[in-house]
Amino acid sequence: MASHNNLRAGKTAVQVLGVLLSVCALAAASSEQTKTVEFNVKPGGVVHTFSEGIGDYECSFTYASQGGTNEQWLMSVGLSEDDRLFSCSVWRPQGKSYLFFTQFKAELKGTKIEYANAYSQSAAGGQSDVPLKPEEFIVGESTVTHNSGKFSAQLSKLTAIGRTRHDEL
Repeated sequence: MASHNNLRAGKTAVQVLGVLLSVCALAAASSEQTKTVEFNVKPGGVVHTFSEGIGDYECSFTYASQGGTNEQWLMSVGLSEDDRLFSCSVWRPQGKSYLFFTQFKAELKGTKIEYANAYSQSAAGGQSDVPLKPEEFIVGESTVTHNSGKFSAQLSKLTAIGRTRHDEL
């Protein structure tokens, strides 16, 4: 039993290392392959969608929130130099959002998600990222969405990395 758990832990460590290397490759991509844009997250309970893309790939962030006023958020999208990985991050640069989210969904079009995480607080002002509990959100093949009935209504950051569907020659 212990060896099975060690094997699973080793496999997980290799996957995390692969994701970290992929993120480093995306960070080193040229400016034509990365983009960061500002947008307002609006309260009022109405469903809104904000999208940004590079080439054939697009990230869409759909949400509904209540309370407070408009908040400035950022969306960054990036495509690795070899066009095999597409990343999307949506976050509030001030760290914590004061809005209550009734729903959220990020969709990466043209990719299959390899890694995703959502946070109730993003790193800012000396604070660290605070991840949502795993049961609060669901990672699908191309989407990351709230888990109805389990989501605590707090969202400040969402990150997803997808593998593009390139045909090998």
